[in-house]
Amino acid sequence: MALEKITMPQLGESVTEGTISQWLVAPGDHVNKYDALAEVLTDKVTAEIPSSFTGTIKELIAAEDETLDVGAVICMIETEGGSESAEAPAAEVAPKSEPAVNTPKKAPVKQSAATGRFSPAVLTLAAEHGIDLSNVSGTGRDGRITRKDVLAYVENGAPVAPKPEVSEVKTAPQQQPSAPMPTSQVGDREIPVDGIRKAIAKHMVSSKHEIPHAWMMVEADATGLVRHRDALKNKFKAEEGYSLTYFAFFVKAVAQALKEYPILNSTWAGDKIIERADINISIAVATDNHLFVPVIKHADEKSIKGIAREITELAAKARAGKLTQDDMSGGTFTVNSTGSFGSVQSMGIINHPQAAILQVESIVKRPVVIDDMIAIRNMVNLCLSIDHRILDGLVAGRFLSKVKENIETITKENTPIY
Repeated sequence: MALEKITMPQLGESVTEGTISQWLVAPGDHVNKYDALAEVLTDKVTAEIPSSFTGTIKELIAAEDETLDVGAVICMIETEGGSESAEAPAAEVAPKSEPAVNTPKKAPVKQSAATGRFSPAVLTLAAEHGIDLSNVSGTGRDGRITRKDVLAYVENGAPVAPKPEVSEVKTAPQQQPSAPMPTSQVGDREIPVDGIRKAIAKHMVSSKHEIPHAWMMVEADATGLVRHRDALKNKFKAEEGYSLTYFAFFVKAVAQALKEYPILNSTWAGDKIIERADINISIAVATDNHLFVPVIKHADEKSIKGIAREITELAAKARAGKLTQDDMSGGTFTVNSTGSFGSVQSMGIINHPQAAILQVESIVKRPVVIDDMIAIRNMVNLCLSIDHRILDGLVAGRFLSKVKENIETITKENTPIY
């Protein structure tokens, strides 16, 4: 027999870690190659890790709810091979878990604080409770601080490590007021937070903490768009089998504007800004309990019909829980149809690490002055949130003006659907 390692895979170009959401196997289970071993939580989707071998699960190294770096060993599988080779690797795995237990008592906090290797989940919890992570002792592998360590610190109201206790007497009282968690009262309903909701919360908090948001709004006259779409929608639905939505026109208008203003199709990378060559539009899809952000790849190269088809397909997959990692990865700019549920003005949280998000609000009939005369027009608000490290009001205003122009010039004559 031979002992093989299964490691945390790279689940996206910008993904550096994953959280074991649920193990689908247990020690002793027989698995075939490509069988699913565990569900792993990434940005806003749960992906399955397949087995690279046929064999028997020997050991689950990672615990559920544990966050690990890409390449970290999560479990061991015993496969057919030399009978003695299975024993030696097994001995190699055991020592790794022993230092993980002993290190926290030595200097785990100093090690973690020095390297700054805290998972987003740990940083989120620490920020929510106003905790200085240098005061928390880690029990994870190599002394890393886990979510459980932070929660234990909150519940105990004191440092986990015995050594820092004396020095923290001064600061602990100041942190106490923000530490208590809300408790339910008689008649309240407690709703368990599942893995996807936790990932969404982590991502949103991370975005708000890291990105300096700024906002801008313009209104556009969508009367021509409404007339063009209304004239085509019934025939389109009968021929294609899916709806020609207003949203498809808006996504196309944004994609065209991004070609002219590529700086909005970028990301902050510390000492540089990366302008993305591909225009991949992330679209927000809400289900009853969650919000997913699948991606329309190369939206600028697609027709309005093609965009409408992808919107329909991605929304259906999201609501059926069938989105893949590929469906969710690679987005460079987000467009959110907040108008679909009646909103007329909103300030979106940027989908990190993107540079901006555009909220398309409800199309409403309003009296508008045109050539000193009042006319009833179909107006829509376009609300833009930007990363102020990358963008300023000037370029954001020019981009919004271009999107507005693209929308206001949509007519039957100059806007082909196919």
